[in-house]
Formats: sequence, C-alpha cells, structure tokens
Amino acid sequence: MAYLVLARKYRPGSFKEVVGQEHVTRTLMNAIKAGRLGHAFLFSGIRGVGKTSVARILAKTLNCEDSSTIEEPCGRCPSCLDVTEGKSLDVMEIDGASHRRIDDIRELRESVLYAPGQGRHKVYIIDEVHMLTTEAFNALLKTLEEPPQRVIFILATTEPHKVPVTIQSRCQKYDFRRIPSLTMAEHLEEICGKEGITISSDSLRRLAIAAEGSLRDSQSMLDQVVSYSGEEVSDDDVNVILGTLDRGMLLKILEATTGGLSGDSLRLAGEMIDKGAESLRIALDMISLLRALMILVEVGEY
Repeated sequence: MAYLVLARKYRPGSFKEVVGQEHVTRTLMNAIKAGRLGHAFLFSGIRGVGKTSVARILAKTLNCEDSSTIEEPCGRCPSCLDVTEGKSLDVMEIDGASHRRIDDIRELRESVLYAPGQGRHKVYIIDEVHMLTTEAFNALLKTLEEPPQRVIFILATTEPHKVPVTIQSRCQKYDFRRIPSLTMAEHLEEICGKEGITISSDSLRRLAIAAEGSLRDSQSMLDQVVSYSGEEVSDDDVNVILGTLDRGMLLKILEATTGGLSGDSLRLAGEMIDKGAESLRIALDMISLLRALMILVEVGEY
C-alpha cells in the first residue's frame, strides 16, 4: 500500500477534529442543528488551516445517511465515504485556478439545474476562487444569489481581497485563523504518539513556529524530519531540516557577548561558519533567540 503523508492521514473527518477553528465549526454546527444554514459560504485564510477540510466535512454532514447524527457526519455511511474518497456525484470540488474562465462557470450554471443524484444536497466547493476572471465572477453572481433548492456553494480563498465585493455580499464569510504554535505543537505530539515517533517537545514547538500558523505545513515538516532521521528524532535532525543552528552554540555566543568577551563570541561564530553555517543565518537565529528571551522575560511564557 502506498504511503499516506501525515497531512492526509490526519485530515479531520468531523467538525470536532478540526484544530484551532472553533469559531467556525461551532457556528456551522449550530446552524445545521437549528436549520438555519445558508446557501453560500466564503472561507478565507492562509494555506493549511482547514478551509477545504471544513468544506468537505460540511458536505458530508449535509448528505450523511445516518439519521442519528445531525450536526456531524458519521464518517461510515456510503455517502460520507464517497465524499472522503472524492467519488461523490453530489459534491463537486473545482479548482478555481484551472477552471477560471466564463465557459467553466457556464457549465457549472447548467449543472446546478439538475437535482442531487443520491444525497439531499448538491455541494460545489470552489477552491482558490479569487483566480476566477472578472467575467466568470459576473456569470456566477445570479446563481450564487439565488441557487436552486438544495444547492450549496462553498468558496475558499487565501486572498479574499481579490474576491469582488458583489460576490462577498452574497456569502456568509468565515475567516480561518492562523493556528497558535502551542496548539499546533500539541497536535503534532498527538500524531507522534500514534505513529510511535520519539521527538522532544522543544523540537515540536520549533516545527510549529516554523510553520507560521499553517497546520498542514507543520505536518509536512514533521514528515520530512522523520524521513531524514527515522522514528528517533534528535534536535540536531530538526536543525538540519529547518536550516537552523545549534541553539546551545547561540547561547554561548550570547553569554560571551553579554559578558564582555567579544573575542570569544567572534571565535564561536567563526567555528560555526567553519562548520558550514552562513553568517546571515547566525544573525537571523540570534535575533529569533533574543526575541524568545525577551518574550520570556516580559510575558513569562513562550
């Protein structure tokens, strides 16, 4: 069986499994439970924070065949499995970058006229919707405002400012936040426990910080580290993958500098350069270290 990367293996299958977007998942679950769900949504946020995952979960929930669950998909019925495997005839995922012309939107407008084939709703997920042309957006306006009954549109974008105001005004807008580094590190630790990966908490936090709010990026970096080092991951292995330097050496340089031993700090920096480190990398990592220490002193936790 082909290897499944961590980002796909641990993609959330229900609203409760989504990390760091409680303000979005709670609103959607309540709307479904109360029967107040809209017909058009605009999901915006940086890469890898759960926009497409939540769109798929919403599509599964709307067409789930298990009547015992209302605001969550069961994940086991044929409809849920078809959406998960990308085989559902009632859930269409469209890449806005490659289907951006007015002709593509005309085809979409024709397809929405047909009733759902198997499920209760037809769901159109348009990813990177900001890539559509102006003409395509204009062609989508009327359908987006008054779609046929049981048709749901979910538009996802990393650049919401490029989506025309006329489109935004017809959608319920959900802003997906960057995932906090501590939340991300806890999630990575949970994955490591399930996968039998040994890695320090400090390394997990560094991976989370390097991901800059993107959960998918952090999972991809963890995958890369494990591919490099195996299931026993050392801090040095993380340094290699992230391109960062030995924090112990940086602390020694800082200690020598603050102690007035400028000669020692220059010697230590020279040793790092002789081992292949770039002077710019040393400077940037030193700035990052000083920032962390400043926050530790002022805030008390970092």
